[in-house]
Amino acid sequence: MDIIAELEKEQARQTPLPDMRPGDTVRVHYRVREGQRERTQIFEGTVLQIRGGQASRRNFTVRRVSGGVGVERIFPVDSPRVETVEVTRRGSVRRARLYYLRDRIGKRAKVREQHRAVDEAQTMEKRAARKARRDDRRQAIRNKRDARKQAQTAAPSAPAAEPSQQEE
Repeated sequence: MDIIAELEKEQARQTPLPDMRPGDTVRVHYRVREGQRERTQIFEGTVLQIRGGQASRRNFTVRRVSGGVGVERIFPVDSPRVETVEVTRRGSVRRARLYYLRDRIGKRAKVREQHRAVDEAQTMEKRAARKARRDDRRQAIRNKRDARKQAQTAAPSAPAAEPSQQEE
């Protein structure tokens, strides 16, 4: 058991893959050997499933339709042959396994796009900007309210002083 753990640790991916989920459209840059040559091949498609939990034996299945024929490839997450994975679209699905896409053709095989930013940093920046605008609006409302209160407290005190002066 100890040897297996050491091997898994040694072969673990140095750069983590992006956060991807079933339904996302990804571009997998995969190194392919053809005789003595080695080149990078790009496989773009929809992620059908991610298997294996958090272990190093985790893999993901990507499906695309090429020439009217559905093609699926299984990529090990920790494989040194997988150079990078780019998430091009985020899909909105309710399942962890999208096997139903195998039976669908054309537009019916499309996955609805989820309205979330591909880049998480972009999302965080947008949230921060939205929060700043909201805080600015709230502060402006508070300032108006305080100004109104000051005007109200200042106005009644002046007429109250006048009748006391008239009585004298």
